[in-house]
Amino acid sequence: MINLTWLKTFCTLADVGHFTQTAEILFMTQSGVSQHIKKLEAQLDTLLLTREGKSFSLTDAGIKLRQRGQFLLKTSADIEASIKQDDAFIGIIKVSTPGSVGLKLYPYMLDIQQHSPALVIDYTFAPNKRIEQDLIERKIDLGILTELSRSPLLLNEKIAIEPLVLVTASSVKRINWQVLTSLGFISHPDSAHHAQQLLSKNYPEFEHTSQFEHKGFSNQISLILEPVSRELGFTVLPLHAVNAFPDQSKINIHHLKVPVNETLYLCQNRHSFETKRRTYIKQSIHEFIA
Repeated sequence: MINLTWLKTFCTLADVGHFTQTAEILFMTQSGVSQHIKKLEAQLDTLLLTREGKSFSLTDAGIKLRQRGQFLLKTSADIEASIKQDDAFIGIIKVSTPGSVGLKLYPYMLDIQQHSPALVIDYTFAPNKRIEQDLIERKIDLGILTELSRSPLLLNEKIAIEPLVLVTASSVKRINWQVLTSLGFISHPDSAHHAQQLLSKNYPEFEHTSQFEHKGFSNQISLILEPVSRELGFTVLPLHAVNAFPDQSKINIHHLKVPVNETLYLCQNRHSFETKRRTYIKQSIHEFIA
């Protein structure tokens, strides 16, 4: 069995790239770091790095060990943490969601933390691909995706649906293809995906958002409707994001003939230990969003 102390030294060295800095981080001597690496190489009977003066590079075996070793160390740390402390209302829980549902969910997460101050909620807003990757790498505990993940490393639970809507300035009362082409399109990180889902079901002329004149872009979910409200163009967004816009009198939500919904999936890494706080937050999200 791999010695976890030696493995931690190796992974730290591989990340930092410098023996002296690794020694400082681990409160060791530089010779102690070298000894750990040599012992690990002897245990595995393979060379993990090649030294080039004061620098080094990882061998193929070293690269593989770095990737798998970090996972092993994280698992070991999770086991230790779960044994030492498993309280539903104490500890850190890391949650990540797309911006739209986050505008609704994040204030509720803050309500939970106010009620249980020892339960710290780290919340990030991110697109689907980033959330999926962070779940796979176990950088976060829970994530909400608007697309079903195909990764075998993740567990997906359908929790709700979220309508997609077309939004214009309040001055635009009726909508058709000609009106859309004259307005132009306000883009955001998921706009092409959302427009494809909604517009393709309602307008036979639609092929891609490039058919519309580009009228602006924003990656801040709370500000995407600002240019729309100023009559600069139209966009397509999930309803949660639209309802969060502070000046509803300046926008008009158009419910098209064929409604389209996004499914929301609550996801986690299947290899993560199920702590009481994660179970509590999962239940809370499910009850609030559903």
